[in-house]
Amino acid sequence: MSFSLAFIAEHLGLEVFLPPGSAAAEDIEIIQIAALHDAKPQSISFLSDQKRLPELSSTAASAVIISAQQQSQCPIPALISNNPYLSYAQLTELFLPNHPATAGIHPTAVVADSAQVASSASIGPHVTIAADAVVAENCEIGAGSYIGHSSHVGANTVLAANVTLYSDVQIGQHVTIHSGTVIGAQGFGFAPTGKTGADQQAWQKIHQLGGVVIADFVDIGANTCIDCGTLSPTIIEQGVIIDNQVHIAHNCIIGRYTAIAGATSFAGSTVVGEHCIIAGACAIAGHIEIAAGTQIMGMSKVTGSIKQPGSYSSGTGSMPTSQWRKSAVRFTQLDQMEKRIKQLEKQIQQLSTDRND
Repeated sequence: MSFSLAFIAEHLGLEVFLPPGSAAAEDIEIIQIAALHDAKPQSISFLSDQKRLPELSSTAASAVIISAQQQSQCPIPALISNNPYLSYAQLTELFLPNHPATAGIHPTAVVADSAQVASSASIGPHVTIAADAVVAENCEIGAGSYIGHSSHVGANTVLAANVTLYSDVQIGQHVTIHSGTVIGAQGFGFAPTGKTGADQQAWQKIHQLGGVVIADFVDIGANTCIDCGTLSPTIIEQGVIIDNQVHIAHNCIIGRYTAIAGATSFAGSTVVGEHCIIAGACAIAGHIEIAAGTQIMGMSKVTGSIKQPGSYSSGTGSMPTSQWRKSAVRFTQLDQMEKRIKQLEKQIQQLSTDRND
């Protein structure tokens, strides 16, 4: 791929800055995006972190995306952006390899007679589409994927290879679901029977009947699991982005534009407000609510509702093992220490009272 700097500027809607002696923007050829520190000629880079400003003077990039405040310190051609990181993100789409899908159904795909598949959809090899399922216009269904009974895939949605949609899964428009993801599996619901005999069933399965609803413009990473609801659906609202290996249990509701990083798990019936950011490896208890705009730091354990937005953390950061072992012992002594402190406070208060008398 090759684009002139002038073309990129027009594509992004940005102003071009040319230092004295540089070529015209139409003559500056860009073939790749690269970081400032390892860029080569014909690369374009970006500067969004002020700590990397010293790299600007030594970069070999042919151009860079910067803010107006950094223009006076820029020795190479640049594009001026109010948000260089966002402009970089938009630019990556221009350099994305283009492998357009071909409309039609691959000969090895199995499509039920009652399923509805738009003529503009692309159905890859070994795809299975069950009875009464619907695949709308311009969808791309990757090889080996399965779309269950009565599930609906909205227009312009992409399912990568080996995605599984169980029955009664409703997917909106412009959704991307990456490989290995399973949506609509049975939630983890069991009732104890009180029976413990060798030939008796100790747990009675609670069959999940609610399905899953995923709104428009949702992006779901690889190997993520979203379970169906028990009686009402599990809901992922518009614009949510979900990383790899996330588990969302039955009856959860994830609010609009929330971002969830990898390896985070939600127990059942959790409600997350809109515009939340939940970092990686968090464990979220069930039947709680998290206020809109909340940020939860990585590896946090959330056991109760968060009613006020803000930044929340739990756990301890890494430290030398010998120090951690000492701290772990102290954790077990906290209750005893609290009792001793309260006793000392009472003694100090009594001494103070006696002196005043």
